[in-house]
Amino acid sequence: MEKNMEKVLQKAEVLIEALPYIQRFNRKIIVVKYGGSAMSNEELQKNVIKDVTLLKLVGFKPIIVHGGGKEISRWVGKVGKEAKFVGGLRVTDEETMEIAEMVLNKVNKNLVTMVQELGVKAVGVSGKDGGLLQVEKKYAEGQDIGFVGEITNVNPKVLFDLLEKDFLPIVAPIGLDEKFQTYNINADDAACAVAKAVNAEKLAFLTDIEGLYKDINDKTSFISRLSADQAEELVSDGFIGGGMLPKLNSCISAVRNGVQRVHILDGRIPHCLLLEIFTRQGIGTAIINDTDWELPN
Repeated sequence: MEKNMEKVLQKAEVLIEALPYIQRFNRKIIVVKYGGSAMSNEELQKNVIKDVTLLKLVGFKPIIVHGGGKEISRWVGKVGKEAKFVGGLRVTDEETMEIAEMVLNKVNKNLVTMVQELGVKAVGVSGKDGGLLQVEKKYAEGQDIGFVGEITNVNPKVLFDLLEKDFLPIVAPIGLDEKFQTYNINADDAACAVAKAVNAEKLAFLTDIEGLYKDINDKTSFISRLSADQAEELVSDGFIGGGMLPKLNSCISAVRNGVQRVHILDGRIPHCLLLEIFTRQGIGTAIINDTDWELPN
C-alpha cells in the first residue's frame, strides 16, 4: 500500500512541476519540426503525436511541420533512381519532385489521422495552400540541384485561421514560386520560417541526436542551454560541423527573429517533448533569446 501511495504522490509531483509551464505557455504557439527516426518508428511516432496532442489539450497552440526524407528516398529507390544530396539537400529533378510531393502528402494525412484518433481536430496543409510558403530556386554550394526551394515569404493567415478555429495545423514542406512551379523545401528551413512568421514562443526540433555538444566525442561537453550569442560563438570557433551546422544556424536565425526558445531534442526518446517543456531539468539543448535568459525552460 505504501509503495502504491508513493507512486501516486510522485505522479502528483510531476503534475505540480508542470503547472508553471502550463500557465506560462497557455495560448502560446509552439512549432514542432518532426522528422528523423521518430518518424520511421511507429511506436515513437505515436508518442510524438500523443505529446503534441497533450500540448494542445492543456492550452498550447501547436503547429507540426514534418519532413519525410527517409520515405522519399525509399520511393525514389523503388522507381530505380538513386537519391543524391549536395550540402545535405536532396537533388530534385522533375520525377523526384513528383515522388516527394506524393510521399509528403501521404505522410501529412497519416499524421492528421493519428491526431484525430486522439480526439483533437487536425488539418493538413502544404506550403502551396493559401500561398503559405513562397519560394525561389535554391542552389547548394553553387550547384543547380533542381526543384529545391528557398523560402522568400510566408503567409501565415491560413495557420492563424486554423488555430483560431481550434484546429491543429500539420504542414508539409512544399512551396510555389512566382510562376506557380512546385518546389521541395528542406523541412528545417520550413519549420524556422513558419515559427518566425507566427511569432512562435517555442520551436522544437525532433532529431536523431541528444542535443549540442561542444565536442561531439566528449559526452561530458553536453550543452543543455545557451544564448544565441553563445551559439554563434560555437559556430565561428568551428565546434559545430556536418548536418548540425545548418540546423544550428536555422535555430539562431529563429531566435534572432522573435522566437523565444528553440529546443533541439532526441526524437528517439519517448515523450522527449513533454520532458523538455514540462520539467525543470529538460533533456535536450535549449537556445534562448538573450532577454529570456532568467526564465526556466
